[in-house]
Amino acid sequence: MIKKVLLMLALGTGLCGQAQTEKSVEFRSPFDFPLLLSANFGELRPNHFHNGLDIKTQGVTGKPIHSVAEGYVSRIMVLHGGYGQAIFVTHPNGYTSVYGHVVSFAPKVQQYVRDYQYRNETFVCDIKIGPEVLPVQEGEVIALSGNEGSSAGPHLHLELRRNDNGDYVDPMPFFKRYLKDKKAPVASLVGYYPVPGKGVINGLPRKKLVNVSALRQTVTAWGDIYTGISARDYMDGTSNFYGVHSVTLYVDSVKVFNSTTDEVSADENRMINGFTDYDELVRTRRLIMRSYKLPGNSLRLLHVDENRGVVHIDEERDYRFCYVLEDGFGNRRTYRFVVRGKRQDIPSYKVDTNKMLYWNRTNVIQEPGMELVVPKGMVYDNVGLRTKVKGDSASISFDYVLDAGNTPLHGYCSLSIGVRHMPVADSTKYYIQQKFGKWRSSMGGKFSNGWVKTNVRSLGTFAVAVDTVAPRITPVGRNGWRINRNVRFSVRDTGTGIKSYKVYIDGKFVLFGLKKGVLVIQDREKIKKGVPHTADVTVVDYCGNETRKQYKF
Repeated sequence: MIKKVLLMLALGTGLCGQAQTEKSVEFRSPFDFPLLLSANFGELRPNHFHNGLDIKTQGVTGKPIHSVAEGYVSRIMVLHGGYGQAIFVTHPNGYTSVYGHVVSFAPKVQQYVRDYQYRNETFVCDIKIGPEVLPVQEGEVIALSGNEGSSAGPHLHLELRRNDNGDYVDPMPFFKRYLKDKKAPVASLVGYYPVPGKGVINGLPRKKLVNVSALRQTVTAWGDIYTGISARDYMDGTSNFYGVHSVTLYVDSVKVFNSTTDEVSADENRMINGFTDYDELVRTRRLIMRSYKLPGNSLRLLHVDENRGVVHIDEERDYRFCYVLEDGFGNRRTYRFVVRGKRQDIPSYKVDTNKMLYWNRTNVIQEPGMELVVPKGMVYDNVGLRTKVKGDSASISFDYVLDAGNTPLHGYCSLSIGVRHMPVADSTKYYIQQKFGKWRSSMGGKFSNGWVKTNVRSLGTFAVAVDTVAPRITPVGRNGWRINRNVRFSVRDTGTGIKSYKVYIDGKFVLFGLKKGVLVIQDREKIKKGVPHTADVTVVDYCGNETRKQYKF
């Protein structure tokens, strides 16, 4: 009993978590119309948390975006994916606001970007800018909303980052006065997980998932177990769903776990794969938040007791579990259920693999003609690894199977594969390819001393491949170019992918952006209307294969 009291004092005694403290810093709205969100901060995504607020723009692009506070433009990014186009404004209050997927920048910013792009003959850029160059006033229009990059529809992706360490911070507390939310989070299922070799659920050493409508059913357990929950949040005025800001688990009124998503660092983003049930995500696309902290997971938003969220079932009685879900507006919902302690045999845990990956040391995995280096911290727990060498000895290399089941890697790991035969003399044409059935994906790589070396961030089957085929270029809508000046080219590469491209009109560089496989002219005014022109297009893949085409219009 004394131990329980001490835990309650250390972890908090109330059955509901506290809402995030209001910030003293104030920001204005980025728009002059009422705000509705399509995504919130901390929403669970594959391999990352959503690091900002996605604000709806009434189904259209081109809405004026206002700087949320005074400051200066400190960074501008133009990418093929990701943010697409983004503008960063650093404020003297300790934060930087980031505005992503914009279709264009304010005139003075746009000119600054264009000058850089033409000077360096590149569409993609990441420009760092000093405080004296582009000062910004609170409320000043800095960009127009868009749908650029990895975006599924028109919206503004708004982030706040701390100036001192670069962490992503939940913008919600700063913009709550512009939003309405009286809806509590809703759970869909609860997961029961036995610790391998130390616990069982209903007599079996495997997880059990139960719909929340069936939580009254009897679930028995013995030994060490933990639980997880799948849940979503909702808001007024929209049918979208969101991530749950805070999840707290109590067992017999003692808090054993809490996750509060209010700040995440860039390095922590992939640790979401240790927080959620990654195996379930891969197999069914369901996202279940586990109330357990894996030994190699240092995600700061997870708060656990000394058992890392594990519950020890060692008495034949009812253990009372209580989940409290809370959003950023203080709306709460509670889910209660019972786990009945029942003495049961716990089978020993045996790893049916030929190798192991350990979370707290560097792992060097070798097979004839292959070496994989998995540094310390790249897996979140010890895991068995099954390796296999297969393939035809006449192939460029053997196929190397590196199978750890559905186990995520936190970061990049070095993979080297030896080349057995070189059908092409040019060593720059070799790369490492990942295989899954008929699916193939380039992992890149460089040839040196008979080996191709690259970095991988997932496990699977790998082999060396060769790419000697140059990209394809196909003009789009060529008949109308002279009149509408909407010059476009479809570009494709079936091997290693497009690395770079350039387009010259009448011998002068003209800016094109690569959007969904199409090169699209960015400055039509560079082409004089109604007169003949010549376009020279060069596209290069990651193995250096180059295609040059000339078109007259």
